[in-house]
Amino acid sequence: MDSTGKEREAVQLMAEAEKRVKGSHSFLRGLFGGNTRVEEACEMYTRAANMFKIAKNWSAAGNAFCQAAKLHMQLQSKHDSATSFVDAGNAYKKADPQEAINCLNAAIDIYTDMGRFTIAAKHHITIAEIYEAELVDIEKAIAHYEQAADYYKGEESNRQVVFDTITYFNAIIDCSSANKCLLKVAAYAAQLEQYQKAIEIYEQVGTNTMDNPLLKYSAKEYFFKAALCHFIVDELNAKLALEKYEEMFPAFTDSRECKLLKKLLEAHEEQNCEAYTEAVKEFDSISRLDQWLTTMLLRIKKSIQGEGDGDLK
Repeated sequence: MDSTGKEREAVQLMAEAEKRVKGSHSFLRGLFGGNTRVEEACEMYTRAANMFKIAKNWSAAGNAFCQAAKLHMQLQSKHDSATSFVDAGNAYKKADPQEAINCLNAAIDIYTDMGRFTIAAKHHITIAEIYEAELVDIEKAIAHYEQAADYYKGEESNRQVVFDTITYFNAIIDCSSANKCLLKVAAYAAQLEQYQKAIEIYEQVGTNTMDNPLLKYSAKEYFFKAALCHFIVDELNAKLALEKYEEMFPAFTDSRECKLLKKLLEAHEEQNCEAYTEAVKEFDSISRLDQWLTTMLLRIKKSIQGEGDGDLK
C-alpha cells in the first residue's frame, strides 16, 4: 500500500477509535466492558499514528500518539502514557517543535511523578536541543540542561548509598551525564558574557572529575576554560586561578593548556599582540581550536593594546 493508502487507512482508524471512546461513555457500556473499548481505541490510535508516520504526516502522527497517551492515562497506565507522549514528541519534532516540547513536558511530568528521574533528564535534554537547533532560544535551552543535570545528580547521590559494582558504574554514568549538561550551560553562559556562572560550573566539573580515574583526563580542559573566563574579566584573577588549579590538580601544570595560559598571561602583561597570536597559533597547530575557544581567545586579545585585525592567526 502506498503512503496515500496508509494515510486513508489511518484516518479511518482514527474515526473508529473515536467511536469506541464515545461508546465507552454510555451507561451500559460503562457497566459492561467500557475499559475494553478504551483499550481497543488506544491500540487503534497507536496503529493510526504509525501509518501516519509511514505517510510522513508527522503532525497527524503526533496527534494520534497524543490521543493514545490520554487514553492510557485514563486506564491508569502511566508508563504507556508517558511512552506515547514521547512518541508524539518525536513525531512533532519533524513538523511542530513547540508541540513536540509540550508532549515531552507531559511525558516528563509522568516520569517525575513515578520517580523515574534519569528518563525525565534525557527528555529535558531533547527539549534543550529543540530550543537550541529549532527555536533558537538559548535561555530556555540552558534552563532544560540545568534541570537535566539536577535530575542526574539526584540519581547519582541516591546510588551512592549502595556499594556494588553495577551501582558504582551507574553512578559514574549519571555523574558524566550531569557534567555534559552542566558543560553545555557553562559554554552558553560564557558566550552570553555570564562569566561568573561559567567559571563556577567549569571549576565544579573540574573538581568532580580530577579524582576519578575514568574522567580525570578531562579535568585540565575544564580548568583551562575556567581560567579563560577569569582572564576575560581580569588578568590578575586569571593568574590567581591558575595558581589555584595547579595546586589542586598538579597534573595540570604539565598540560599544553596550562603552558598556553602562562604564555598568554605574559603576552597580555607586556601588551604584546604578536607574542599572544604566536602562542595561539602554536597551540592550534597541534590541538585545533573550536569555535568557543576561538571566541574567548579573541575577547582576551581585544584587551591588548595595538591589536591588529581581530584575528588569532
